[in-house]
Amino acid sequence: MKRKLFCELGPAAYKISLFKEARLKELGDLFAHRRFAVERSPENFPYIWKGDSKILIRKLHGVDMQLQRNKVVNLKLAADRIDGIIIRPGEEFSFWNLVGATTKKKGYLEGLVISNGRMMQDIGGGMCQMANMIHWLVLHTPLTVTELHHHSDALFPDEKRRAPFGTGTSIAYKAIDYRFRNTTEHPVQIRVWLDDTFLYGEIRGTVDLPDRYRLVEEDSHYAREDDGKFYRNSKVYRVITDKISKEEKARELILDNHSEVLYDYELIPKDQIREKSDA
Repeated sequence: MKRKLFCELGPAAYKISLFKEARLKELGDLFAHRRFAVERSPENFPYIWKGDSKILIRKLHGVDMQLQRNKVVNLKLAADRIDGIIIRPGEEFSFWNLVGATTKKKGYLEGLVISNGRMMQDIGGGMCQMANMIHWLVLHTPLTVTELHHHSDALFPDEKRRAPFGTGTSIAYKAIDYRFRNTTEHPVQIRVWLDDTFLYGEIRGTVDLPDRYRLVEEDSHYAREDDGKFYRNSKVYRVITDKISKEEKARELILDNHSEVLYDYELIPKDQIREKSDA
């Protein structure tokens, strides 16, 4: 029998492990002399590199809708700390350095969180949607992701999914962060805001981008493997084309998904099931 890690012994042990890892991360940042973005401006940079919107409340199988409504409150608080942030060349964006701890004292409510591959509720839940939005925008630019933690499992059905599977990110204060560095020669700006229905996001620049970035998901399917479990499989490519000539300049495999399905197998679309995965 495989011995459990300390962080797997329960919620309290998991939080203790996160606290320890957070302190180690802070020491690492200090010794590495990282330059984190802190300057914000309410004035828009002139060029939109990428913009998008994501629906705020989705009906998730087996999830209390009140947690979804609480998430909206939490996202508004986080947006107030991120909106307008300017990342200058060489600087790094850190989600948690900007948002800080999501505590009840600051007005955060209980929302859905993922801990050790399990769905739970905790104060400040729902921050993943904000990190997912920012990562989605970054993937459509030449900016460089420096810290990313993928969800290793398929937690929910694909109902109404627009983004390719697996392009989200997992975060947990402060040890599990989402970060990217501005490796271009020009400053960029993030705008994020909400209305009653959508979370909106933009990455803006002082110059226009010469290229267009898009993500393509291929070979998407489910398969039951030798362990009797179903897995969600697909490959996600980033395709870069010249805006003027329309010539394809690069096609990069950025994700090779092979994720255990943790929801009811009856919710898997029958027409997407294969006998066995090729992964």
